[in-house]
Amino acid sequence: MSSPGEEAAEPGTCAPVELEAIGEEIISVTIGATVPTGFEHTAAEEVKEKIGVDARVSKDRGRIYFPITTDKLFQVHLLRSVDNLFVVVEEYDHYQFKDSKEETLAELQQLASKLPWTSALQVWKQNRALKKKKGHRRGGKAKPNGEASDSAVADAAEQEQEQPQAVAADEGLTKTESAPESGACEQDSEKAAPEAKPIKFRVTCNRAGDKHSFSSNEAARDFGGAVQEFFQWKADMTKFDIEVLLNIHNEEVVIGIALTEESLHRRNISHFGPTTLRSTLCYGMLRLCKPQPSDIILDPMCGTGAIPLEGAIEFNSSFYIAGDNNDMAVNRTVNNVCHIQKRRADKGSTPGLPIDTVQWDLCKLPMRTSSVDIIITDMPFGKRMGSRKKNWDLYPSCLREMARVCRPGSGKAVLLTQDKKCFSKAISRMGGLWRKLHTVWVNVGGLHAGVYLLKRTGAAIGQTPEDVREPRGTVNAQGDDLDNSEAS
Repeated sequence: MSSPGEEAAEPGTCAPVELEAIGEEIISVTIGATVPTGFEHTAAEEVKEKIGVDARVSKDRGRIYFPITTDKLFQVHLLRSVDNLFVVVEEYDHYQFKDSKEETLAELQQLASKLPWTSALQVWKQNRALKKKKGHRRGGKAKPNGEASDSAVADAAEQEQEQPQAVAADEGLTKTESAPESGACEQDSEKAAPEAKPIKFRVTCNRAGDKHSFSSNEAARDFGGAVQEFFQWKADMTKFDIEVLLNIHNEEVVIGIALTEESLHRRNISHFGPTTLRSTLCYGMLRLCKPQPSDIILDPMCGTGAIPLEGAIEFNSSFYIAGDNNDMAVNRTVNNVCHIQKRRADKGSTPGLPIDTVQWDLCKLPMRTSSVDIIITDMPFGKRMGSRKKNWDLYPSCLREMARVCRPGSGKAVLLTQDKKCFSKAISRMGGLWRKLHTVWVNVGGLHAGVYLLKRTGAAIGQTPEDVREPRGTVNAQGDDLDNSEAS
């Protein structure tokens, strides 16, 4: 880690960097990655497994950092647990912000000319060349359908999807969504020489913490203006070549250059539903249950098929069964599977996927008892899908049916839900069939949810009190009591 004072004295950082002069030599840099909140350590394990380096989990949840040499840059794009990638220009562990807003913003302006940009810009240039080799389209707009590969780096580069954005019309700013606050800057730029195409850029600030005297927009505006003056680049909010990131979390400040123009998390999905899970979150859930070769893996509430699709691509030695009671959801899953198969065939790969899709009643699965090794699914939260009142009846019933089809003693379940109170009650009632091993707390669309890892006990179906179904009226009464208590 550096301090602002130390960086000012470093030689060779005060002159603008000419991109044409940057070579292709191998250098060491630090890569930052945004990951699903709660699965930071899972992402760090994947980095260790696939790249062979140790990753550091940031104090700001949802980010990890790891060192690489630029000859391994392509491997970074093969990671399945990361949403966005950036190369670190400089990071400060304890940045001492001034008391007044004016002093702080003036210091951020001065910082732009003191940073060691050269290595980060070299990585950005090599990363852009990597994309161009596969015809990746540049610019701020996303492709209609996010396309991803499961085998090659450049295909992984094609997986990027556009981050949601909102325009602040009064200030002419573009603001990238990032909890709890984010902002981007645009400054007037000098006309570029007619013989050279100007570099277009934008600065995006992601800020967390309540002790700052400035807003994200103000930091992005002033820091971006200094970057523009230093490099003589042209500001452009949508069709930019370079996105400079200013990440501020309390006293931790990280300046970086984005390596992904669009998020990687929609890589497998072409037909979206109302509650489609991010593929990166699906990958984290799959790693949690450690699929083994020949495992039968069931998603009984598959929605758009995001979980079984991610599994069939990354853990393809297992077989996946995706089912739902909604015919539209089943159709979306089938369309998504066909989309992936067609894309693989177009690239010359084997198009087949170890996955099948069925429409069924969740509480009466057309499967033999003890025939499934792993159950992994996104349960209805009771918000956009279903209701909390119905969950009090649904959760115990589906846990009982899942226990019937899951192998006693060795079977596992990984279940995601935001309705924690109802799920905890259902698990306590099913204590003879399921044992809770671990819980990962995650952020799903701004909702605090839990990913529960359960182990199937050795008890046979029909031999525990949990198999005795309670009268529906009793369950509904509990749901009514819950609704009334929450309303009060």
